[in-house]
Amino acid sequence: MKVILKELRETFVCLKIIHRSKLYKTEEKIIKAKKENNELISIFVKSIETAQKNHKS
Repeated sequence: MKVILKELRETFVCLKIIHRSKLYKTEEKIIKAKKENNELISIFVKSIETAQKNHKS
């Protein structure tokens, strides 16, 4: 799961670069992609925290 989280974070950085550089056709789509990516990051962070907590118990 940590590898997935790393990839999601790298993707978010790439999406930010694309957005700031205006390398897109529709701003709405890039904003939506950034939001979805950020939500996935949050899910995986919480999943990793839960897995680590359960592993310690």
